[in-house]
Amino acid sequence: MKHHALSNTPHPDDLKLVVEAFKALSDATRARLVLLLTQHEHSVGELVAVLQQPQSTVSRHLGILRGADLVATQRRGTSVYYRLSDTHLGELVRQAFAHAQHKRMGLADHPDIDGAMNLGRP
Repeated sequence: MKHHALSNTPHPDDLKLVVEAFKALSDATRARLVLLLTQHEHSVGELVAVLQQPQSTVSRHLGILRGADLVATQRRGTSVYYRLSDTHLGELVRQAFAHAQHKRMGLADHPDIDGAMNLGRP
């Protein structure tokens, strides 16, 4: 994965967007929805079937993700399809689940592909 150089002093607008994204992801159902959407787009009906939750519940959580601009929609006939707004979100959630799996299984940490996190360092 390609990394952008990041400053240790974030722009206030960037900080606001990060906080909003984490707030939107701070629910188990929404985290699962985003993880499912990292694979490909899904209709609401497909997401309801996988999550085994009522359509109203899934739609409410999708609305929160949409309000945070984390997912986008496309209507096809009578169905609405959801996809992630960008690949950064998918990578963020995959990394969060990888972190959780490492913690749960007691696995050792491993360095980033580049050997460092690249947070504004050369």
